[in-house]
Amino acid sequence: MTNEVYNRGTGRRKCAVAQVRLFPGSGEIIVNGKPHDKLFPRSEHQRIIELPFLATNTAGKFNVVVKVEGGGVSGQAGAIRHGIARALVEADEQLKPALRKEGLLTRDSRVRERKKYGLKRARKAPQYTKR
Repeated sequence: MTNEVYNRGTGRRKCAVAQVRLFPGSGEIIVNGKPHDKLFPRSEHQRIIELPFLATNTAGKFNVVVKVEGGGVSGQAGAIRHGIARALVEADEQLKPALRKEGLLTRDSRVRERKKYGLKRARKAPQYTKR
């Protein structure tokens, strides 16, 4: 896949960052050198990744090569979805309203709240004892 024309998109979610390259092709999605269904065995995560193609009726028209790092499985799936949506807009500006309507171009800004001192987690306090 060298010297081919492709569209790029960077997706982010929680602590995960995905660099997405979109090639014209048959609908293959490769994440970190492996097919996406091997790296993301849960169908929910696979559906999240494929959502931009379903929203724009472009399933099977593009091959996707993704490099993703950081975060957990759900965060990485969300980052890939965000990156694919951005790359699709770069490929065809006409797809932007459909992706915007589904909320796929908006970066989900929710991140984990930091742990506070004196607490077990961000908000969970130790059990209160009267005596």
